[in-house]
Amino acid sequence: MQPPEQVVVRFEGDGAGEGPLSWGQTENWRAIQRQQTWLPLGGVQPLPADSTVAGVAGELRYLLSRFPSLRTRLRLTDGGRPVQVVAGSGEIMLEVYDAGGRDPGAVAGEVHDRYRDTDLDFTAEWPIRMAAVRKDGGLTHLVALLSHFAVDATGAAVMLAGVSTGDATPVTGQQPLDQADWQRSPAGRRHNAAALRYWDGILRTLAPRRFPDPVVRTSPRYWQGEFVSPDLHHAVRAIVRRTGVDSSTVLVALYAAALGQVSGVDPVAIRPTVSNRFRAGLSDVVCTLVQAGLLMVHVAGTPFDEVLERTRRLTLPAYKYAYFDPDDVAELLDRVASDRGAPVEIGCFYNDRRGPDRERDLDAPHDAPSVSGLRWVSKQDAPAVEPLFVHVDDAPGTMRLTIQLDADYISPADGEAVLRAMESIAAGAAPGPAGP
Repeated sequence: MQPPEQVVVRFEGDGAGEGPLSWGQTENWRAIQRQQTWLPLGGVQPLPADSTVAGVAGELRYLLSRFPSLRTRLRLTDGGRPVQVVAGSGEIMLEVYDAGGRDPGAVAGEVHDRYRDTDLDFTAEWPIRMAAVRKDGGLTHLVALLSHFAVDATGAAVMLAGVSTGDATPVTGQQPLDQADWQRSPAGRRHNAAALRYWDGILRTLAPRRFPDPVVRTSPRYWQGEFVSPDLHHAVRAIVRRTGVDSSTVLVALYAAALGQVSGVDPVAIRPTVSNRFRAGLSDVVCTLVQAGLLMVHVAGTPFDEVLERTRRLTLPAYKYAYFDPDDVAELLDRVASDRGAPVEIGCFYNDRRGPDRERDLDAPHDAPSVSGLRWVSKQDAPAVEPLFVHVDDAPGTMRLTIQLDADYISPADGEAVLRAMESIAAGAAPGPAGP
């Protein structure tokens, strides 16, 4: 691949300053350190035929000028917490690659992979990388990757909506520096103290392990799979109609019941990811706000409808207290481990990534596969993933679950067993009279 043309893009915007990380930034920074990846989001997309380098550079300039989170770098202190530094102005490079005689889509894919696999220096680089691919004088593809440290899925949607409309109205809501100020205020510390009390009560109740030790160590260590199940889709829809409980809560309850069935450990502990966008001033901020809460559910010997009712009742405090200082929770985990003589493993995560129309989409017309199936799409020794993470994604007419696991904690066979148990438990709970 030929070296790219480097286009200098200068920008300036409001909100310059520095201060401690917000809780959402801290959560992601800890994940970046733990997993040894810059948590890139984004990908490759084709460009309209009339696209120009100046137009793409203008979009990049718009993004960094408008959104302070994209103008944020870190200053690392000796033994202390990182400091976020929001620049008032600066410059970034847009790379333009000529495909020459090659397929421009393949070139874009190579650029994407290189961006993804190259570490990001958060102290010197902006948390966004962008390139365009050119073929016979015309632009064909855009490659854009942003770090999860700077933006979550909802923030990305707000960002892209602004790009599409060229919105120039003043940015509203609490930016990360403002969030950090509130979190250090008396009101923020009171909320954090309440969250720590909630977490402490659960951590001192749980069994230390979520799963028995795997019988055989598996290599590569980290696995990712995709499970597609129309049967789970139909059963969840039937349970929603019968009980009146939303599908996300139904899926959390199925996950809890399946974890208990496969692991034999009770109560079950789940880390549901929570957007925190329901909080004042945070609904449309382009930043990262998602944090993983803690939900404990007793499932052993319990009919599913009772597990569902318990889950519905317990998710409210779990979501409320998914807004916390991650450094304080890490210290709490250390104290509990010291007091109990063993660390408490809480690495079972759940993330519903479906869009806002998830309930309506249960009844949407579709052309979905008729047979359930799991395929393992990647096996690797780096970067690391959490012990167990199940994501729910939009897929009309079916249910698509992405599973990531660390085989040092749970075997791939047991990971698949959790997904199959969700399907079978749902099928058993689906029949019944229509609910409210």
